[in-house]
Amino acid sequence: MKERREKKNKEIRNLAQKAINVCESYFHEDYRYNSQEAVEELGLDEELVDQLIEDYVIQIIKSVMQFEEILYKLQAKVDAKEAIDLSEFKDLAHKNLGVARNLRIKDAESILKEMMQSDDLEKLFSLIEILRACAIRLNPVRAYNTIKIIEIKSTF
Repeated sequence: MKERREKKNKEIRNLAQKAINVCESYFHEDYRYNSQEAVEELGLDEELVDQLIEDYVIQIIKSVMQFEEILYKLQAKVDAKEAIDLSEFKDLAHKNLGVARNLRIKDAESILKEMMQSDDLEKLFSLIEILRACAIRLNPVRAYNTIKIIEIKSTF
């Protein structure tokens, strides 16, 4: 039991460190989310904001899968020399942007805005990985658990 816990903790630390590296290389700075801004501006208590952040992390991890699925379909159309429509992708980005704005998550807000403005599929693939990393960074334990649950569900 102790070995399993230590292994999990090591995996979480590795996941968190990779996420930090991705975010810092993209933003070229050490941005840290501060829930106090959301607490003060929204008039919510800290515990509720923390719960909303956990929900947001789960939402983003799940949304990344949806973003990838959409982009792979679009890439197949591009490869087949067919016209593409990014509206489904943009709608999903817009939905997530609203949540990021409400919670005052500035790095996610920046990435999602860029996702809504870009038509370059390669760039969009990169941006969703950065978005995922920034969500992991917000709450590595919640992100790890969500990723593991998704992996388990996908095997059934």
